[in-house]
Amino acid sequence: MQAFARNLVSNSRFERAIIALIVFNGVLVGLETSYTILARFGPVIEWLHHLILAAFIAEAALKIAAVAPQWRRYFGDGWNVFDFSIIVLSLLPFSGELAMVARLVRLLRVLRLVSALPKLRLVVATLVHALPGMGHVLMLVALLFYVYGVAGWHLFHQHDPERWGTLGASLLTLFQIATLEGWAEVMYTAMAQVPLAWIFFISFVIVGTFVMINMFVAVVINSLEESKATALDVAREPATREDIVAELRALREAVARLEARLAEPGAGVSDARRAG
Repeated sequence: MQAFARNLVSNSRFERAIIALIVFNGVLVGLETSYTILARFGPVIEWLHHLILAAFIAEAALKIAAVAPQWRRYFGDGWNVFDFSIIVLSLLPFSGELAMVARLVRLLRVLRLVSALPKLRLVVATLVHALPGMGHVLMLVALLFYVYGVAGWHLFHQHDPERWGTLGASLLTLFQIATLEGWAEVMYTAMAQVPLAWIFFISFVIVGTFVMINMFVAVVINSLEESKATALDVAREPATREDIVAELRALREAVARLEARLAEPGAGVSDARRAG
């Protein structure tokens, strides 16, 4: 049973079938946003959701059976814990006012596409690995916003109190400028009273937008390279004793089946004819 479960869950067709179910679940969640479709096919969609949930439960059971009795190996993988948590949430009896929670849990199943695709797992691992580096960049961005916010209040709060009247309004205006949405209008309004205000705005756009974005990109690229190196190190790790024993047991079972087949009357003759 363990060898069968291991061979099944490691089969590429099985993985593609699970991915297809996840995508199909996402399509069903999207169809539920249409009142017309929900009115006509509501019961069918509900039945399909139950069927998909049963398939996900069967998948988790097969993956656990593949590593039994070392079940900790299954829960030692964070992606398996993520998938198992979604299944547990889907089994909780949400009803009445909590029916909306059940629909949101169904939406979470779409996120299983991340755990099903290795490339997406690498991207998520990269983003998580980049969080510490991004934290320092965010601290620098916050310091930059604070300095420019206080400076903007001193320079423009008398002429444009709606945008620069308080420190909070100044920071919100700077955020609008950082998005490059309508920042020229803000600059020209300030220049009508302070002709050299363009120095303030252009320097903030260059430093606060272009430079900071490039710093974020640099942190992510560096984390991506480190995540790739970590994945290669994991792939190069030698097999554990349990893996070797499981492979030897599967090989022994295959040899036993082959010997039993050869021991059948006329097996050798039919094999020779088939070879000829």
